[in-house]
Amino acid sequence: WRRGVFFPVDKNTRISNGKNLIFDVSSMNVFQQPGCFYQNYEAPITIGKDVHIAANVGIITQNHDPKNPNNHLPAKEVTIGDNCWIGMNAVILPGVHLGDHTTVGAGSVVTHSFEGNCVIAGNPAKIIKRL
Repeated sequence: WRRGVFFPVDKNTRISNGKNLIFDVSSMNVFQQPGCFYQNYEAPITIGKDVHIAANVGIITQNHDPKNPNNHLPAKEVTIGDNCWIGMNAVILPGVHLGDHTTVGAGSVVTHSFEGNCVIAGNPAKIIKRL
């Protein structure tokens, strides 16, 4: 596992805090996809082994307070399990844990956790197939 080390990142990918990014080296390719946003200022994002993340995916650990957009809600860790695949333009919201072997359909908004061995899609994402 690596935390806060230097590695090649696509020029259009943004990582808010390298020290809050934990990943297996087998998943290093995910940082070379264009347009991805890893928003992890105050809580970590953990990415497991052999994960694939397509272009323009957003993974965020903190949201604005809907009652006052000038404030932020508390940050929550996001965890992506082993052998997951996140399709293009998907968004993973704070506090989500994706269990091993979870496939996220393109354009999905993942608002809660899934145990794994499934395909999820939609807004909000729901299980569309068990693996």
